[in-house]
Amino acid sequence: MDLQIAAILFQDGIANGAIYTMLALGFVLIFTTTRIIFASYGDLIALSVLTLHALQSGRLPGTAVLVVMLAILVTAAEAWSLVRLGEFRKLPRAVSTWLILPLLPVAACFFLRHELPYAGQIALTVALVMPIAPLLYRLVFQPIERASTLTLLIVALVLHYVIAGFTLLTFGAEGVRTAGSVTGQVDISSISIGIQVIVFVLVATSLATGLALFFSFTVSGKALRATAYNSEGARLVGISTRGSAVFAFLLAGAIAAIIGILIGPTITIYYDSGLMIGLKGFVGAVLGGFVSYPLAALGSVLVGLVEAYASFSASSYKEIIVFLSIIPIVLLRWIGARHDVEDEEEPA
Repeated sequence: MDLQIAAILFQDGIANGAIYTMLALGFVLIFTTTRIIFASYGDLIALSVLTLHALQSGRLPGTAVLVVMLAILVTAAEAWSLVRLGEFRKLPRAVSTWLILPLLPVAACFFLRHELPYAGQIALTVALVMPIAPLLYRLVFQPIERASTLTLLIVALVLHYVIAGFTLLTFGAEGVRTAGSVTGQVDISSISIGIQVIVFVLVATSLATGLALFFSFTVSGKALRATAYNSEGARLVGISTRGSAVFAFLLAGAIAAIIGILIGPTITIYYDSGLMIGLKGFVGAVLGGFVSYPLAALGSVLVGLVEAYASFSASSYKEIIVFLSIIPIVLLRWIGARHDVEDEEEPA
């Protein structure tokens, strides 16, 4: 490997790391608020790519069908819950939140998909994919919110296969790539940097900065932080932990849609590609301990670099090498957690 190849691989690693950073941000955002390791998070990215490709082809995406089904089921569940509690005055708000708002982009997709420019297709893709995450939370995870973290993880894994099966039925088994790839290079001091790399890094940095500002200076962000630090305490001071969870899933859904739009022109996406994409973001989140956004971002960049250099030196084993990198981190965190428990033990 000469210096030029090493530089190219470094750029690929940074580009991949930027994508995995955004993924890790979504994982950490959901986990710190709800204790849910959302293993099916990558499926939202695959749905984003498939949705944009369908819109570019002038077809009604299967995502619209999924949103309609989830909205009806969630509205029915929410209405039944309110009726049992006798809170009839909350029914109009529940219907508007869980049914009318999610169906607005579906209606736009049905009537306007043939007339939208590229920017409109991107906006509609985000609007279609974003509500899927909170709808899944309300339908699948909220009824078992008191379950153990392991149970929630198993449910999230099962949910991946349900979404993948639905995606196979509605989009088919063929892989797709979206139009609109960013090409070209920028020369800086005799160093050529791909515009695609710059775009990925800028978007990842903007999202990370935006989330930092959101959590620091907005009431909703501070409510999410309070829920992440101490959900019981947040509930005692009047913060709706379920509302915070729904909002966290909504933000994570938006991030997943953006990731799909970015990677759609660069790799071929199949109906079941989301799991592998999500696992690499999961590794980055684990390196950050699932609690620290900066560490998760750093871990994601490391995952991207490891993957890039492994693809050159041992392409057949690059996935194994990436996932094996999680072992020493888990061992170190396990040892640290074990010491903490020992320190906290009270004498008999």
